[in-house]
Amino acid sequence: MKKMFIMASLYIAIVSCTKVSDDPAGSFLTGSGVFIINEGNFRWGNGSLSFYSYDSSKIYNDLFLNINDRPLGDVPNSMNIIDDKAYIVVNNSGKIEVINLNTLESIKTINGLISPRNISFVNNNKAYVTSMYSDSVAIINLLDNSISDYINLRRSSEAVIISANKAFISNWIGGNEVMVVNVENNEVIDSIEVGQEPESMILDKNNKLWVLCNGGWTRDYYAELDVINTLTNSIEKTFVFPNKQTSPLCLRIDGNGETLYYLESGVRQMNIDASDLPSAPLISESEHYFYNLAINPVSSDIFITDAVDYSQQGYVLYYKKDGTLISIQEAGIIPGFMSFKLNDNFQVE
Repeated sequence: MKKMFIMASLYIAIVSCTKVSDDPAGSFLTGSGVFIINEGNFRWGNGSLSFYSYDSSKIYNDLFLNINDRPLGDVPNSMNIIDDKAYIVVNNSGKIEVINLNTLESIKTINGLISPRNISFVNNNKAYVTSMYSDSVAIINLLDNSISDYINLRRSSEAVIISANKAFISNWIGGNEVMVVNVENNEVIDSIEVGQEPESMILDKNNKLWVLCNGGWTRDYYAELDVINTLTNSIEKTFVFPNKQTSPLCLRIDGNGETLYYLESGVRQMNIDASDLPSAPLISESEHYFYNLAINPVSSDIFITDAVDYSQQGYVLYYKKDGTLISIQEAGIIPGFMSFKLNDNFQVE
């Protein structure tokens, strides 16, 4: 496992860490930036929330704890935003924390979930939540933030993408399917066989579903990138990675729906019309351990988390879209999923 040591003067110059107490008015929350979900140590309950502010070029840590006077929980996994609310899915605590997007104050805690992973909004009234250990997807009533029902997939679930009247839900651990659900009646209508362990998915500008399958942790299968026609539920194209030791993760796309990004020995960049997988990374890992990836939908800035050794505080690396490093900043323990908060006046530099 790679470790990161702050040795070079470059690091000393660009690393900064700011607590919310240094800005008691919370003025940074009115601007644009990116939220970072720090998973914390498994079963320690020390997951946390950070925010990188474009305005101040600083990162603010321990936000949920400082604002709500209680810890975020055990292994927060993801976050999604709708209107003025953010939904933070806390995996091992079996809950979702609903907070005000602008103040980060708690609105409600949705308890009773089994190992929740990701949340996707079907519409303004309904959301789906996937589960690592349950064979069902939970349906959330967004009007009162309660669990209203379940969809029995008969298998675990991970990524979820909504397209028109369908939800595409991947069966990640030990699976090789993408389940198709009719969002109008919450019924399973189809399943699509893909590569082993479909880990992440995105929609492109043509409404094609790209599914990144990491090949499984036992490395018995080749990883692959499958392209699904969301109208016919059929695979149109498959890219197979060159060897079984390759384990790509974190498929993302730019705001134009044209350029793909994923982690595989660095950050790989790929146009949706490409005929082959990229042969070299846009950004190399160097001495870092890249753990998660996010692409600014307006500027295509690239944010990467570095988990270091999975026990101490990690880092957030900020790059311009051409791969130029802008800053490295200290976040919480095991910084993972990232979610952008962009105001209407956010401009590309």
